Parts: sequence; C-alpha cells; structure tokens
Amino acid sequence: MKRSAPMKTFALQRPLLSAAALVVLLASGCAFGPDGAPPVTPNPAHYGVAAQPTQTVAAQGVAQQFAVGAQPVPQWWTQFDSPALDALVEEGLANSPNLAAADHSLQAAREQLRGQIGSSLLPTVDAIGTAQRQRAPGIPQLGVDKLEYNLFAGLVEVRYSFDIFGASRLNNAALASRVNLQAFQFEAARRALAANIVASVLGIATLHAQIDTTQRLVDIANAQADDLQKRYALGAVSHTDLLNAQQSAAALAANLPGLQQQAAAMRHALAVLLGRSPDQAPSDLDLASFHLPQQVPVVVPSDLLKTRPDIEAAGAALIAASAEVGAATAQMYPSITLSAGLGQGGFSWPVATSGVGALWAIGASLTQPIFHGGALLAQRRAAVQSYDAANASYRQTVLAAFQDVADRLAALEHDAQALDAAGTSAQTAQGVYDDTNARYKLGAVPYYAVRQSEQQWRNASLDAIRYRGARLSDTAALFQAMGTPPGAGSTNAASTNTSAP
Repeated sequence: MKRSAPMKTFALQRPLLSAAALVVLLASGCAFGPDGAPPVTPNPAHYGVAAQPTQTVAAQGVAQQFAVGAQPVPQWWTQFDSPALDALVEEGLANSPNLAAADHSLQAAREQLRGQIGSSLLPTVDAIGTAQRQRAPGIPQLGVDKLEYNLFAGLVEVRYSFDIFGASRLNNAALASRVNLQAFQFEAARRALAANIVASVLGIATLHAQIDTTQRLVDIANAQADDLQKRYALGAVSHTDLLNAQQSAAALAANLPGLQQQAAAMRHALAVLLGRSPDQAPSDLDLASFHLPQQVPVVVPSDLLKTRPDIEAAGAALIAASAEVGAATAQMYPSITLSAGLGQGGFSWPVATSGVGALWAIGASLTQPIFHGGALLAQRRAAVQSYDAANASYRQTVLAAFQDVADRLAALEHDAQALDAAGTSAQTAQGVYDDTNARYKLGAVPYYAVRQSEQQWRNASLDAIRYRGARLSDTAALFQAMGTPPGAGSTNAASTNTSAP
C-alpha cells in the first residue's frame, strides 16, 4: 500500500470526513495495514571490509578456525572447559534478580494477552442483582403526597460484539507480537547475563595475573633500589643512579592500587550478577585454567537474522506495528453488538420471585463512526508512522548486528597477531633471563644483571597476559554475537494465535 500524502489540518472538519475517508479506503481496495514482513536488508558475502580468514595466526601454539556456516553453540561458555566457570554461569541464570523480574514481567504480559483475547472474542456474561427502596415526588392532582416503593430485580446479561472488520483480532495480534517482543528480549537478557558473567570472570583472572606479575616487578625494583642504596653508601654509584632506581620502584608500585581497584570492582559486579551480595564474591580463577576454543562458528549473514534475539525482537515489534495500523483502520468501520438479559423483578420480593415477575430483554446496536474531530484518522496516521519507525529500527538492528560480528572477527584476528608477537617477545626475554641467571651462577655476571633481565621478562609477560585475556574475552563475545540456533532458546516466544483460549 502506498502511503498517502500528509493531510491538511483544519480547525473545523466536515462531519462526514471520517465516512468519506472510509469510502476512499474501500474504493481503493487498500488493505487495513501492512503485512508486517521484514524489509529487505543487505545480504553481504562477508561481515567485514575484507573476507575473514579461515583461521587466525597460531598464537602460543593455538590457531583458531572460523567455521563459516556452522550453527551457533547454545551454551557456548562450556567451550572454555572450565567447570568452575560453567557453575558460575548456571548460578547467575538461576539467581539473578534482574532476570527473575524480566521473567515475571513476561509471564504477566502473557496473562494479559489471554485476558484480552477472552474478553474481546467471547461473549460476556454478568449476573446482576438489585434491591432498592425509592421515594419519588407525589402527584397532588391525584391526592398522592409521595411515592415510596421497593424494587427487587435479578437477571443474567449477555453481550457480544461481532468482530466483523477484525478490530479485536488485530488488536490481539498486536498485543501477541508485543508479548513475543518481550520473550525475545528476555532471551537476549539471559544471553547478555551469561556473557557478562564470562567477561567478568575472564577480566578478573586477567587482572589477577597482571597483579601478580606487577607485584613481582615491584619486588625486583625495590631490591634493585636497596642494592643501589648500599652501593651508593660505598661510593660505587652516583646519587642520580640511586634516585632513578627509587623513582622506578615507586612508579611500579603506583600501578598496583589501580589494578587492585579494578579487580575489586569487577568482583563486586560479578557477585551481583550471580545474585549474591558483594561480600560473597566468588574466588578468582586462574587465567591458565581456561581453554581457548579452537573452533568458532561463524553464522552466514542471511542466517544471522534467525539466530539473534535482538533481530527477532525487532521483527516482533514490526509485526505489532503492522497489526496496530490495521486495528486503527478497523476503528473507522461499523461495529455491531448484541445484548440479551433474562431475570426476575418486581416491587415486592414475592412478586419478584413469582411467574409474573419474569423479565427479559434483547437488542442489537450498530455504530458507524461519523465525526470524531479527526481523531480516528490521526490515530491511523500515527500508527502508520510508528510502523515506518519500526521498519527503520529493524534495518538498523540488522546493520548493528552485522557490525557487531565484523568487529568481533577482526578483534580475534588482531588479538592472535598481538599475542603471537607478545608471546615471542616474552619467550625471548625469558631465554635471556635464563641465560643470564646461568652465567651468574658461574660467576660471569653480577646479580643485578639477573634482576634487570628478569624485569625485561616480566614486562614482556604483562603484554602477553593482557593479549591472552583479550583473546579469551573476544572469543566469548563472538560466541555471544552469533546468537542461538532457532528453537534452541530457553524461552519460546508467545504464540501470535489470537483465537479464544
């Protein structure tokens, strides 16, 4: 359906404006609303600027392979071969208050959907009972000063509105899609929680390794400064050499509090993710205990639309907006309501319960909107604009998903390259340290030369630690970016079936 040109707004509109618009819609054969199909999105041959390689470089003896076309791994955190990590993720998924709140909100939305379907598509039946004592003005002409009487009545009333033009069905379909949206958002929240727990655990392990190495560097620097202090007292070194050594030791020591603060903050955050208080944060895990997955699935771009909960949520929002356009259009069409009542009534209890007190009523009403101050047309235009916004949001969500995957693939490739270089540097520096230490034992070099070579080794090791942590974290992020295989999510989306329960 082509979008109509913007309508000019008048201070006073003709009474038959809505009816005229209705005739135009009928004459043009226009559908009540868009079909809700996702818009055409790019289908790139690969995610990034250049095609991703089949595997990364071999860093620390491990080359990760990109399995293009493979299905995502539902419980991807198990690929790190860490039972302790698996236990933390399962604990968080079971105990997170945020996830529990989202789950209850989803269940509430499903119950509201059931209630709306039942009230809109099934007849309503109500039992009504009244007992009144009334006084009415008298009739002086007839010599009656006042009228006082009792009124007893009891009846069952049935009402049913025919959904001829589908307004109720479309409203139900819109709400069902909104429930689907919440279901996909809940699944996205579950996956984000698992990813945040893994990222926190890996980040803490990386910081813990950095802290240990930095502490060793501080100890070496302090020992070097103490040695120079003694040599300065003997006049073997200058005062400048001593000050430089002391400044170097102090600068290294200044790095420790920042690392320790980062680790403490991440431990507190991890405890909250697990549903614990910060004082109950779990113990740190060793960075060396994590196995780097060698096979990483890479879903093809066309299939990513079916595996990412955020894209599915955007699709559900688009379907809901489409149904809301149809519902806003159907409001301009006639509606028919039937009602019937059966009961007993009278001015005294014996009469109300006798045969002469039988009451019944049956009726039908037809309502055709004619003039609502332009509200119905404005509501439909607003619904169309909301649909267009949902359409654009869907396209943006798809593009953002492609970018997310492209960034993760590039990060893994570059992490491997950086770790390979840093690992080679650390391995070479360790070789120098081992050689210098051996020469010291033979008396060929002084001990401060051993300290200097160890400093070089530890500094090179810090870079290797950071890049190893980044490689593990970016691997987890890529697993997360791939989504979940269709039908493998823990939360099924609500059915869009709008038939009565």
